[in-house]
Amino acid sequence: MRGPSMAPALRDEDIVLVRWGVAPKPGQIALVRWESRPDQLSIKRVSHRVGGLWHVVGDNPFASTDSEQLGPAEVLGVVRARVWPRPAFRL
Repeated sequence: MRGPSMAPALRDEDIVLVRWGVAPKPGQIALVRWESRPDQLSIKRVSHRVGGLWHVVGDNPFASTDSEQLGPAEVLGVVRARVWPRPAFRL
């Protein structure tokens, strides 16, 4: 992960384990992609469904580009654990 958008739950350069293809629940952290940025993957917190996509937000409102600016995102998978540098489950 790169950047401060998910602090304090996740920090710059944390490595996470993602379960691909899992339907998210509000409040979970997910790997997402926006239609306007198809080559960029991001880690964000799932807020609510918007049609077939999801409204997602960063935990750090002062350093996050999220659905507020880019619109709903496609969820590719759900973050299950942080594996490096501080292993943690139930993020």
